Amino acid sequence: MTHYGHKFGVRTWIEIDKKAIKNNFNIFREFISSKTALMAIVKSNAYGHGLIEFAKEMEKLGADFLGADSIIEAIHLSQSGIKKPILVLGYTMPGRIHEAQENNISLTVSSFEALKPIVAFKSGDPISGRASGRSIKIHIKVDTGMHRQGFLPDDMKKVCEILKKNPGIVFEGIYTHFAMAKNPSFPQETNKQIGEFEKALKIVESFGFKPIRHASATSGTLLYPVAHYDMVRIGIGLYGLWPSKEVQRVFTTRLKLEPVLSWKTIIGEVKSLPAGGGVGYDLTEKLPKNSKIAVCPIGYWHGFGRVFSSVGNVLVKGERAKVLGRVSMDMITIDISRIKNVKVGDEVVLIGRQAGKYLPAGRQEITADELAYLSDGVNYEIVTRINPLIKRVYI
Repeated sequence: MTHYGHKFGVRTWIEIDKKAIKNNFNIFREFISSKTALMAIVKSNAYGHGLIEFAKEMEKLGADFLGADSIIEAIHLSQSGIKKPILVLGYTMPGRIHEAQENNISLTVSSFEALKPIVAFKSGDPISGRASGRSIKIHIKVDTGMHRQGFLPDDMKKVCEILKKNPGIVFEGIYTHFAMAKNPSFPQETNKQIGEFEKALKIVESFGFKPIRHASATSGTLLYPVAHYDMVRIGIGLYGLWPSKEVQRVFTTRLKLEPVLSWKTIIGEVKSLPAGGGVGYDLTEKLPKNSKIAVCPIGYWHGFGRVFSSVGNVLVKGERAKVLGRVSMDMITIDISRIKNVKVGDEVVLIGRQAGKYLPAGRQEITADELAYLSDGVNYEIVTRINPLIKRVYI
């Protein structure tokens, strides 16, 4: 069987489906008004999908804004030729503010402590080492109830007074983030946050500011159209994953999101072992009968967590093969006793689909949600923790 591992000489790789990306983008673009901008969230290495490559796909498809976590990610995007506006969602250290200005990157400001060095930068403070008169774009984040980042609504009068005195600081946007939008059964908290955000907006408007207003991520976009405002921030949905089971149940028949990422490796070794033999570190699993096992050259360093020891599965020739014993740093052992004609170099699927003859659809699948369930986590974790050094192949 030929695969990308052979082509690129790698033992593990990620395949990214560009048709699935386009499908997911179009679903959200059509879901919102043509007057509402769409920010594609590409933070954290595009949720494990490859920062630069995914951002370029978003730019081609027509995303209006890109959301990065850090100034480092944002600069990588800018220097890679990305032309779309970029917002840094996380905290930016004072010593790197000038890089945002020089690269035309917008910064999130969520506290007076974070606003102070930006004001100093604008005034040519000697500590900043920068001249006055340079504009820098900011988005003010408001804490409407999640109690993570953000100014409290009562702070907004003082924030606006500071910005009025510093016209060189461009008040480009204002936003908040919902804490409980992923569960449609409990709308009270989200509606309360919308109300708090409206209070902050009224204060901002009373000072004559007209920033871009945004509040909704994937869940909020789907469940709270009233909170679309001027822009929505779509992250997990663009990657074909649902933000929660509750949201999936509401929309799965209407919106056909397609997982974008597949993660694959190869068979590195095959052997037959007698019943009673232990497998892996600490010999935590004993073979109940004569068995055939295979070794795959991936482990927890690559992002396949130790939590999948003795409970995880992979796909070989379209059939499930159980992980035996401990997941090691760079290897797993799998049971291939029931699978015929397995040989070194064969493709193994960790996340994604593979042709199989025993299902009506003709395909077997392991999803990020399945791995999240086994690890008592969320699909966000599964994909973002895949080692960024693993080759991503856009197909």
